Formats: sequence, structure tokens, C-alpha cells
Amino acid sequence: MLALAQQLTESGQYTAIMVSAEVGAAFPNDIAETERAMLRSWRNQAENRLPPDLQPPPWPATAPGQQIQAALHTWARTSPRPLVILIDEIDVLKDEVLISFLRQLRSGYPDRPKGFPQSLALIGVRDVRDYKVASGGSTRLNTSSPFNIKIESLTLGNFSLADVAELYQQHTAETGQVFSPEAVERVFHLTQGQPWLVNALARQLVEVIVPDPAETITPTHVNTAKEILIQRQDTHLDSLASILREDRVRAVMEPLLAGQGLGDVPVDDIRFLIDLGLCRRSSQGGLVVANPIYREVLPRVLSQTSEASLPQISPRWLTPEGQLDPDQLLTSFLSFWRQHGQPLLKSAPYHEIAPHLVMMAFLHRVINGGGTLEREYAIGSDRMDLCLRYGDVTLGIELKVWRPGRPDPLQAGLEQIDRYLAGLGLDSGWLVIFNRRPDLPPIAERTTTEQAQTPSGRQITVIRG
Repeated sequence: MLALAQQLTESGQYTAIMVSAEVGAAFPNDIAETERAMLRSWRNQAENRLPPDLQPPPWPATAPGQQIQAALHTWARTSPRPLVILIDEIDVLKDEVLISFLRQLRSGYPDRPKGFPQSLALIGVRDVRDYKVASGGSTRLNTSSPFNIKIESLTLGNFSLADVAELYQQHTAETGQVFSPEAVERVFHLTQGQPWLVNALARQLVEVIVPDPAETITPTHVNTAKEILIQRQDTHLDSLASILREDRVRAVMEPLLAGQGLGDVPVDDIRFLIDLGLCRRSSQGGLVVANPIYREVLPRVLSQTSEASLPQISPRWLTPEGQLDPDQLLTSFLSFWRQHGQPLLKSAPYHEIAPHLVMMAFLHRVINGGGTLEREYAIGSDRMDLCLRYGDVTLGIELKVWRPGRPDPLQAGLEQIDRYLAGLGLDSGWLVIFNRRPDLPPIAERTTTEQAQTPSGRQITVIRG
């Protein structure tokens, strides 16, 4: 957006600038102070990015709730060229402050281009139609143009594999450092071309993991960078994850994570998640999480409350040499689940997958010592698969739920984990069946283990709880 504004200004036809609403977040309920803070910030940005003859005049003094409109009106009236204003971080404005801001933009629109910017863009993670809801409109939209001032909503699309290769080649041309073709393909697989992730991985690779430009970047380096991003949960990942608690997001994400069908979910909610970049339609037609990194980040973030609620757990699952002992891990998990599972279920934000989140919280404690936890799930699959890797040990785990009115999922689970373990090249694993039927004994009493075989003869430890 900065480059676009610069290009438009350098064309000699427009005065274009990107400004930010971010400073307004400090005054969530104070319209007047939000406006003043934003206008001070905009003046600083104009002084830094525009030549003196294109900078705004002094902002006029006016009443709260009118300062943004008045400032843009004054600037447009005195500007030697039509104004193009790109307003970033619009998502930080909330409630009455956001409503006031939007109404000022709508009120000034008829005066363009002489008395208001000729073109104005709001930049954030949401479509402009969602700001209509925030400003008092319907929560169910019956039109693609909720504002009569809205011309078009543009989504920054994902990069193609060729785009990623071209971007990384620019780094190679500047520094001589090479990304192997396999590394580029690995980045594309993990990100599906999501622009922020593509750049964030590259930054970790060239600045932290492989700072020597003489060293070629490999898929192993990319996997390390991915783990750093997932564990750090930078601002972009946190901002997406915070949206998971919204009702319309939860209506889609909870059944998706649980492997259930969506049911009667409004199409607008599905479109909302696709617009946000949280989900995409797969080539088979179903809805899936947008990329493998998001697939790991989203359930991990949802399990953070449960993880923070965990008691102190001694890592008895490690051998004296620091290797993972699957048998001791099973013993530790059963002890933890019997003692703490019942109260911890209440800490999970998604009821349908509360047991999954608590178990993942426990496993996150395990991998903090140097392992990884990979997840697979899909709408309609009725399961979640976990792959825990720690040193030389790989453990495949399948999570199933015995729901009210449904038969025991053991047989279906054995068939499903058989296929999952085959893909991992493993001969054994865990099948965990969470019993969510009513009127059951406490978890401490009903948690049991037994041994079973898959149709192809793989040895499975079945955990019921």
C-alpha cells in the first residue's frame, strides 16, 4: 500500500498517502481524543511521505465527531491534486468510535472530489460489509454493497508457487543466497502462498536460521522456521486467532475442528471465514483451514487457556538419555487425565472439542522439551489426527468422540487410524475415544485402556475416557 501511494503521487496526477488508524486504539471510548490522536499521526505521516506542496493545511478546529470529516474536507479543498487516502489498521476502532468514524466518511462522500478525497480505502482483515454491522446494520447482510459509498472490496490474494519463487529470487539477486527449489516448494506447501506467512518464513530463514548468504536454504531450514513462527505466534497469527471466539467464526470452526458437518450455518458466515483467509474451499469441494501453518496454530491457540490451567507435571515420559518413552507417556497422560481432565474441560473455549483441547494442552507440555505436534482434521471426517514427534520417536494418535445417540466409534476408529498410521509408516499408535454421552461416571472412574488390532494388524492402544 505504501508503494501504491508513492506510485500514484509520483505520477503527478494524485496526492496519495497511506495513513493509519492504529493510534486510535488507545482511546476506545473517547471519540474526540481518538480523532485528535489520528489526525496528529496523519500529519506526521504526511510530512514524512509527501513533498511540502502536497502536505495538508492546518486541521480546522471543530466539534468531536466531526474532526475527521472536517480535516479531509479542508485538505481536499486546498490540495492541488485529487486526494487518495488509504487508511490502514481500521480494525482497531471499535463500537461508538468506529461508528462515528464511518458516519463521517459516509457524510463526506457526496462532496468528492473537491470537498473530500476522490478515493478512500479502508485496509484491514475484514470486508467493509462487516463494518456496516459494527455501525448499526444487520448482522445478516442481504447485499454485497452495504455502503452506498462502497465501490469494491479487494482481497490481497495468495501468491502462486511461481510468485514465491520470484520473490525469493529477488533476495538471491541482491545477496547471492540461494533458496533450493525444494525449499521454495516447502514454503508454498506450508503457507499456500499466504503473503504474510511467505515473508515471515523468509525473514526467519535469512536473518535468524541461515544468516550466512553463502549457505543454501533447504527444506529442513524451512521446517525450523515454521516451528519458530508457530511457537512465537507473531502479531498476524494472534490477530487471526483472536477472531476464533466470535460467534459467527465459532459456528464454522468448531464443527470443522471436531470433524463434524457444518449443519445450518449461514452462507455469509462461511464467506466471512474465507474472506478472512482462515479457510478455503478444497479441490474436493469441502471447507478446510487455509494452510498447514494455520491448521497447527488455530487449535494450539484455542488450547492456550487449558495449557495455562495445567498443574505442574514432571516429565516422567523421558528416559535418562532424554528420549521419549511412549509407555511412560501413556502412564503420565492417564494419571493426568484421571486427576485433572474433568475440571480442565471447563477451561476450553469450544465445548465440542474440549477434550481434544485439553489433551493437546498436555501434549504441548511434552513437546516443549524439543518435539513437534502436527494435526489433521476435516469437516465430516469425525476425527482429529495428531502426530507427535520427539527425537527419534514418532507417535500417531487419533481422537474420536462417542456422542449421544451414536454407536461405539471403536471399529470406525480402528479403520481410520489404520490408514493414518500407514501414511506415517508406523505399526502402532493410540486411539483415544472421548465419551460425551450423558449420565456417565466421573472421568477418573471411566478412563480405561485396552489393546486392539486394526484391519491390517497394527497394534493399537485404545484409551477411553
